[in-house]
Amino acid sequence: MSEFILATRGSELARVQSGMVREGLLRAWPQLTVREDVVRTTGDRHAEENLTTLGGSGVFTKELEAALFDHRAAAAVHSLKDLPVDLPSGLVLGAILPRGAAGDVLVSRQPGGPAGLPAGARIGTGSPRRAGMMRALRREAVVVPIRGNVPTRIARVGEGQFDAVILAAAGLERLGFPVDGPFLLGPVLLYSFLLPSFLPAPGQGAIAVEVRADDGPAREMVGVLDDAGTAAAVRAERSVLRAIGGGCHLALGALGRVEGDRLHLQAVLFDHPGGEPKMAELSGARAEAGELGSAVAALLLL
Repeated sequence: MSEFILATRGSELARVQSGMVREGLLRAWPQLTVREDVVRTTGDRHAEENLTTLGGSGVFTKELEAALFDHRAAAAVHSLKDLPVDLPSGLVLGAILPRGAAGDVLVSRQPGGPAGLPAGARIGTGSPRRAGMMRALRREAVVVPIRGNVPTRIARVGEGQFDAVILAAAGLERLGFPVDGPFLLGPVLLYSFLLPSFLPAPGQGAIAVEVRADDGPAREMVGVLDDAGTAAAVRAERSVLRAIGGGCHLALGALGRVEGDRLHLQAVLFDHPGGEPKMAELSGARAEAGELGSAVAALLLL
């Protein structure tokens, strides 16, 4: 294989993440030539539309997968939380990189996190899960849908369109923003605040590399990037999502933590964003991550 092509979205964060995959491949295979092919997805082309009107699941991944099927790329790089739990026939996950920070962050114009927000604060998020968790903390908060990449969402806070937005900690870190503390956005002082009570979306903070199932050389090459602990944790989280049903925009949070051969899994489910959270957690063998996820989902559905 003279050239290894990675299909990636074109946002700054997506390019950083595909760059991480590229660097890992070059460390493992120094003679390899790795090139990135930027693909515009449905979600990128319709950046202001509600994701559910675009079809929900797969709006950030289908075009990348088409590049694999058409042999225009050897691998596709995804934020795992965007990837549907059931992959198209003929495609597999070749690697899941070591996970970044899994949690959520409030970026606001006031210090103090959720408690520091003014009454009736406008908080931007496109996630029903984040909306539910924020309303559990601040019932009077006005949660407003928002789309756009990370810098765009932060800029809207700086411009005063929102009092705060909720973003993934891993994305902020990968783009050089602090996840806990003040920072300047031009002349405007903003504040990041980790939200420890928020459970993340299944797979949040993890980078996935998808390949064709019948491409042995590509599977071998990307396989060296796989992190077994991260893979077990997110397999459990995604098993909860599969068992409950619904796509990546379900109001569901899940977090797996690996400790040696054991895996601890927590999950939260909201019937609707304004509803009361239902929590469940179990521990089990790391080798049985999928079964553990199914068991936690059963508790949530009781």
